[in-house]
Amino acid sequence: MGLMFTLVGLILSVFGLMTMGDPMYGKSGGLNANLDLGVVLLFFGGTMFLLGRAGQKRALAAPPKPAEPGSSRRGH
Repeated sequence: MGLMFTLVGLILSVFGLMTMGDPMYGKSGGLNANLDLGVVLLFFGGTMFLLGRAGQKRALAAPPKPAEPGSSRRGH
């Protein structure tokens, strides 16, 4: 999910940079929403990607929890 948000943010940011100064932004009071939202999505997506990778590494490095005595193991 983090990569998806990062990719969408990159596309919006590039589009916003390429259309900077375009008259279409006059309707929004000069606000380049594509660039602004693209930067926000880049930051959000990068954060989610890094947090996901850190959680995955932590989960893989943790030893498996021992089963409680007298209980049968179910599932995976």
